[in-house]
Amino acid sequence: MNFDDTPQEAAFRETARKWVEANAPKEFLAELSKSSLGRIRLANHDIVDVGKAWQKKKAEGNWACLHWPKEYGGRGATPIERVIWQQEEGVYGKLTQPFQIGEGMCGPTVMAFGSEEAKRRHLPKLAAGEEIWCQLFSEPSAGSDVAGLRTRAEKKGDNWVVNGQKIWTSGAHYSDYGLLIARTDPNVPKHKGLTMFFLDMKSPGVEVRPIKQANGMQEFNEVYFTDVVIPDSQRLGAIGEGWSVSLTTLMNERMSIGSRLATGVPEMFEFCSNLMLEDGLAIDDPAVRSKLASWAVKSSGLKYTSYRAISALSKGERPGPENSIGKLVSGMMLQDIATYAMDLQGAAGVLTGTDEETVQGQFQQMLLSSPSMRIAGGTDEILRNIIAERVLGLPGDIRVDKDVPYNKIPTKGR
Repeated sequence: MNFDDTPQEAAFRETARKWVEANAPKEFLAELSKSSLGRIRLANHDIVDVGKAWQKKKAEGNWACLHWPKEYGGRGATPIERVIWQQEEGVYGKLTQPFQIGEGMCGPTVMAFGSEEAKRRHLPKLAAGEEIWCQLFSEPSAGSDVAGLRTRAEKKGDNWVVNGQKIWTSGAHYSDYGLLIARTDPNVPKHKGLTMFFLDMKSPGVEVRPIKQANGMQEFNEVYFTDVVIPDSQRLGAIGEGWSVSLTTLMNERMSIGSRLATGVPEMFEFCSNLMLEDGLAIDDPAVRSKLASWAVKSSGLKYTSYRAISALSKGERPGPENSIGKLVSGMMLQDIATYAMDLQGAAGVLTGTDEETVQGQFQQMLLSSPSMRIAGGTDEILRNIIAERVLGLPGDIRVDKDVPYNKIPTKGR
């Protein structure tokens, strides 16, 4: 394949580059350039406020959600132009972290299953940085088995009344809206009794409780629903078809995570080029070079696997199960590289701070953050099953509860 820009793509790239150069908030460049490992934070500013300002400026310049249709706040750009934009936006793309779930997962689901009124009401606001969305899927008793959820939605007139709990909801504490999947019929098998909604996160009965993480940040949340009323007009897809709707969200989620997740490979190469071990530079050690070579090969594989997804999108296809590969490999690499860096550093690995200590602190943050990346968007085990069954065509796992009505499945505490 030829990955060089066509004349049209080169012109688009030049336009994007000039716009970023003229409009990017360069006062954050140094901080953003150092924050690719671990979680993104700014020393003296709130990432949400800065992200909203950058998202708004992009929308005004017609660069926000540019692959979306124009009538919904996008640019109608091609998948290749979207990739070019991400390349030219560079580290400033980290500023819009609060919008990644909305742009990459919630927006496409609303676009596919929402009413025209809902699309025109919410999508332009999401693209302009006026609304932030979250994804309310995981539950304490279900984990990566989304279909095993217990949150209930009962129809009452033209509304639905929701009771239950979600967990590990990224950004719920600053989100305006959320996608919610709930059980609407417990008398059918678990995959068939689900329905998808979107709701205002400020609705009466919604309680968000932040979860303190090992890296000191609070990005995940528990969300409780007590008699929360959702209009039927905010239902996405048919009643009982929530599982099919969720697949659109999940496939976009895994593609979004896999394509954006920093694995730390460039930073690891630079680190090993400067780290002195007892017998010389780390990069001159054969064992270290072997590790670096292995990660370089995997990194290259991730890049070209993402190109396959881009190629499929350019043909109008929906993101498929092969996107689980990028997310699975990226998550494992993130943890492996951080662990190895900490091993090389020895006692110095506990340091955090500025100047010389910054690198050590980055790998420490990377290690503390990495377990969450092997859970978000589906655990490693779930992704391996998807790849085995839906990509490689291997026999499926035995699922004894697949055709059993949900309320007949033996469980504790229901």
